[in-house]
Amino acid sequence: MFKKVLIAEDHEIANISVQKTLQELGIQTAKYVYYCDDAFTWVKNAQRDGEPYDLLITDLTFEEDHNPQRLSGGLALIQAVKEIQSQLKIIVLSAESRTAVIDELFKSRAIDGYVRKARRDAQYLKEALQAAHQDKLYQSPEIKQSIREKNSHEFTTLDIHIIALLAKGILQKDIPHHLQQQQIKPSGLSSVEKRLNLMKEVLEFSKNEQLIAYSKDIGLI
Repeated sequence: MFKKVLIAEDHEIANISVQKTLQELGIQTAKYVYYCDDAFTWVKNAQRDGEPYDLLITDLTFEEDHNPQRLSGGLALIQAVKEIQSQLKIIVLSAESRTAVIDELFKSRAIDGYVRKARRDAQYLKEALQAAHQDKLYQSPEIKQSIREKNSHEFTTLDIHIIALLAKGILQKDIPHHLQQQQIKPSGLSSVEKRLNLMKEVLEFSKNEQLIAYSKDIGLI
């Protein structure tokens, strides 16, 4: 099991709870901080001294107070520590439930586990720790189910054509003309808008650019 763990969590009760969970797994060396800047400093100093941390457990959201921070939250912290210790294991423990955000954490931030703050999160954190120690990725059950539902969206031929046209730089208002040229129906602007809105709603995106990037990632276009 991990020997040296750093906890970045600004709520004291949550911080204590995580420490207790670590102790139950036999992890005795756990440093905890309330600020992202402090977490980064501890990781950097430990790396410099040749005694690096094995694992970082961090929240995503940190409340602002009288201590200005260079690193504004968990996302910035993860990116910063990965730049100086790329092999550091990272588990996110957060109330964030948007699957698009969580999916992106695994894809672009290379986190090892995600546990949502909710019922049974102590149990799921233990499971995440054990999985990460075995070099396995972990998502707490309700998050895994949400991502599975998100990825189960069935793209129609019309959907794929719409996204492909957007990816080529065609303006949304001009898409009907291109669909008509290819004899693809329905081709009305209202139909295009409905399909785009449905896809973004199901996939929890707010912008067409996110939809295009996601479609490229999964090989749709």
